Amino acid sequence: WSKVKLTGRANEHLMIQYGIAGWAKKPDSLNTGGFSRSFNFYVMIDMPFKTDPRFSFAFGPGIGTDHIFFEKTNITIADRRSPLRFQNVQDTNHFQKTKLVNAYLELPIELRFSMNPENVKKSFKAALGIKIGTLVDAHTKNKNWVDKNGKTLAGFSDKFVQKQKEKYFFNGNRFVGTMRVGYGNLSLFGSYNLGAFIKEGLGPVVKPYSIGLTLSGL
Repeated sequence: WSKVKLTGRANEHLMIQYGIAGWAKKPDSLNTGGFSRSFNFYVMIDMPFKTDPRFSFAFGPGIGTDHIFFEKTNITIADRRSPLRFQNVQDTNHFQKTKLVNAYLELPIELRFSMNPENVKKSFKAALGIKIGTLVDAHTKNKNWVDKNGKTLAGFSDKFVQKQKEKYFFNGNRFVGTMRVGYGNLSLFGSYNLGAFIKEGLGPVVKPYSIGLTLSGL
């Protein structure tokens, strides 16, 4: 391996991820709908192993966000008097679109493998890792106040928006298992929350996950 030259190695310093987000183990009563998504952005340091540069250790800070969409649902995020509820409001006035957004300051850590360590932009590659994060924002965004038939109520625009911010119900830290596999600058990624998303006793037990594409090697 002493003959391998890594001077032109891209090192995948910048990593951008976009994909589908969801909740595993969610109760049937939760009316999730629409295109729930995840967006992550990280700046990584890549350190190849001297004994075998096909393998490397990478880490670096970034931001991870999940946007979960609901239909005909009221999320009691601003009410600390009782556990977090996801109320079905299809038979009364309600917001037409609702989403829950959670944003984390994260530190991903990866063990990486590249078939061609001298040119990772033209190589099969894979990675296993974890992400350690701290919650920096949690809010709901509701759009278009309508009646039970889906008609915008008098006095309200179809662009009417309500936002509510509250981190109380959600664990302040999260631990996520991750994996990636791909070729060149593109790879498929998957992630699964290893800890509790909502604090014990304060809401349903769900496990956030995401699947999507990673752009790296920039």
